[in-house]
Amino acid sequence: MNPRAGMLIAAGALVAGTVTVLPGSSSAAAATGSEPTTRPVAPLTWTDCGTKAYPKLQCGTLRVPLNHDAPAGRTIALALTRVAHTAKTYQGPLLVNPGGPGGSGRGMAGYVAAALPAKVAAEYDVIGFDPRGVGKSEPALDCRPGYFDPVRPDSVPRGAEDERVGVERAQAFAKACGDKYADVLPYIDTVSTARDMDSIRAALGAPRLNYLGYSYGTYLGAVYARLYPERVRRMALDSVVNPHGVWYEDNIAQDYAFDTRQKDFMAWVARNDATYRLGTAPEAVEAAWYRMRDDLRAEAAGGKVGPGELEDTFLPGGYYDGYWPRLAAAFSSYVVDRDSTPLVQAYEDYGQADAATDNGYSVYTSVQCRDSAWPRDWSVWRKDSWDTYAKAPFSTWNNAWYNAPCAFWPVESLTPPDVTNDQLSPMLILQATDDAATPYEGGVALHEMVRGSSLVVEQGGGNHGVTLAGNDCMDGHLAAYLATGTVPRGAEGAEADAVCATLPEPKAEKAAKTAKGEATAKGEEKEKGKEKGKGEEKGKAESKTTGTGTRTREAQPVAEAGTALHGLLGHVR
Repeated sequence: MNPRAGMLIAAGALVAGTVTVLPGSSSAAAATGSEPTTRPVAPLTWTDCGTKAYPKLQCGTLRVPLNHDAPAGRTIALALTRVAHTAKTYQGPLLVNPGGPGGSGRGMAGYVAAALPAKVAAEYDVIGFDPRGVGKSEPALDCRPGYFDPVRPDSVPRGAEDERVGVERAQAFAKACGDKYADVLPYIDTVSTARDMDSIRAALGAPRLNYLGYSYGTYLGAVYARLYPERVRRMALDSVVNPHGVWYEDNIAQDYAFDTRQKDFMAWVARNDATYRLGTAPEAVEAAWYRMRDDLRAEAAGGKVGPGELEDTFLPGGYYDGYWPRLAAAFSSYVVDRDSTPLVQAYEDYGQADAATDNGYSVYTSVQCRDSAWPRDWSVWRKDSWDTYAKAPFSTWNNAWYNAPCAFWPVESLTPPDVTNDQLSPMLILQATDDAATPYEGGVALHEMVRGSSLVVEQGGGNHGVTLAGNDCMDGHLAAYLATGTVPRGAEGAEADAVCATLPEPKAEKAAKTAKGEATAKGEEKEKGKEKGKGEEKGKAESKTTGTGTRTREAQPVAEAGTALHGLLGHVR
């Protein structure tokens, strides 16, 4: 997500090496009762594409039907990566997905294989993939290159003319997608991607699939599990999309949650006034931030950071508090020292779009606009956005414009499948209570919808993506699950089955040190990503099982793990 119920689709008999083709439209959520057909899948051929970081990485390509209901028709290419198992015990493929929609997953295989305990990783073939339309998969969508080039119009409209400009931009983007990809857009959706996953399973010769999904990848996994419950071996879902809100309502929920998280950041800055000199009261710090925003409307910093770009720069802080010191330093430099250079650099590192952003956004809109119904009357968007903005101003209008092409999308929307499931082996759900991108309610909702699932909560955590990011307690639950299939079970009536404490908040860093010493944070993340991908309402959590989030490793490696994961999850543009 920047990141809303149908019938179960009946699955046919499991046949390793073939793909069951379900009847109906490519993304229909109702079965017709007709006999499913199968399409043979050629085994994958892997070639070495190792990097310095991941020397054992391999790459492959799989062709799948554009329309899974027409398997003899046009095919598209999926780009895959693999770190093969090395242990005598083999637990099958572990497919990993970083979310989005629109996120590239090729870089995830190396990272996950390295971040898991070695004994666990050695028992799996860890498989990353670029979903249809994304990255190295073909065709890769790019509806309107440069759509986010600075300086964009202020996201908050100051009158009818400002709003008209925003609407026309969204209309133009939707039209460009329709003009450029008319033959492809009907098949860029979550159900089609889930069916691609089953093609990957079949090509690997695996009777069942293991899966680790983050963010949007949790919804993708839940859809796969509903379509093919007998083909799921183990499924871990981290930072969970609320299936009840796909997608319009979920985005409104995000607006409130990101505003709350931004206020958490303001409070942290206030607690560190000795470093940032922006005030000791969170309200005063927040007021200074909005004054900075107004100033940037009058004159963009460096000719490229206006109000919208400012929001883009600070939004990653809502995903991951490891960015807070850098963002606070840039904020302080601009407001206190009247030096805009660190702010411009922070924008270039955290908020500025590139070709990968254009591709990811094109797929994001294509999937979300196709997956479910959005209001087609702009007056509904206007009312909902202003109502939300009155209570949660930080990113509401920015998010509205981000999703606005869906009001004008050239392809009819589908009805999303109901992901309620009572046919799975235990599913592991991992969720932070203060997550802004996928609020806590989503994890609770899916836990209630999937019988036998286990919910592990990071109490007080606000980061999006809570495993393989430095919290040993959360990582321990994931590792135990992948190793043995066991999940924690809480006391009768408890909302959560296990609770881990969150990691300590980041330490403040002086502006001069941050601006120089970490000015290339995203650049380094990008290089790491290239290296890894080359070739390639908050609830009270109660439980009988309590863990600690206290770091048992040195702080710097933990911070590096968090930065690396969140770079791969696409939380910086």
